[in-house]
Amino acid sequence: MTDTAILAPADRLAGETTRILTTRCGLRLEVVPATEHDGPALAQFFAQVSEEDRRFRFLAACSQVSRDQLDLLLHPDHFRTESFLVFEPTYGDLIASALLACDGALDTAEIAVSVREDYRAHGIGWALVDLLAQEAQRRGVRRVISIESRENRAAIELEREKGFTPYPFEGDPTLVILAKTYR
Repeated sequence: MTDTAILAPADRLAGETTRILTTRCGLRLEVVPATEHDGPALAQFFAQVSEEDRRFRFLAACSQVSRDQLDLLLHPDHFRTESFLVFEPTYGDLIASALLACDGALDTAEIAVSVREDYRAHGIGWALVDLLAQEAQRRGVRRVISIESRENRAAIELEREKGFTPYPFEGDPTLVILAKTYR
């Protein structure tokens, strides 16, 4: 278990949904909606993420994730926005974060995923993109997008393999929008 006190899935309040997510490599993970109590664990998670990964996730260079950025992840409305935390079940370590953010009309949803470097290449990103897409479809969203730095070749390739189509990001040639339409 990590040094920071976190509410591992087994310690969460009754009624909070824990999902078991199995990656294509057979790794079983526990996925839970983030709550305000997860602040220290999420801050520690993003402190362990490389500067490049933070830049790719938040599209800005930063030595640490700001309180405002964390608050957005810790206080989703659980309908238009949902923030998921992924725990390794044996030790309870937080190893990934995934966000779904729908527009007001529930027409388009943006997704964002971060996976701890030591857990990459286990299919976690793949599984989380699927989970976020399913959640968007459950809400009736027509289109799911991801805004990526053109330098983030791994995320772009993953999303293309998942059926997302790349489009230019108007006004910023360093970014690309990857989109998948459902209806």
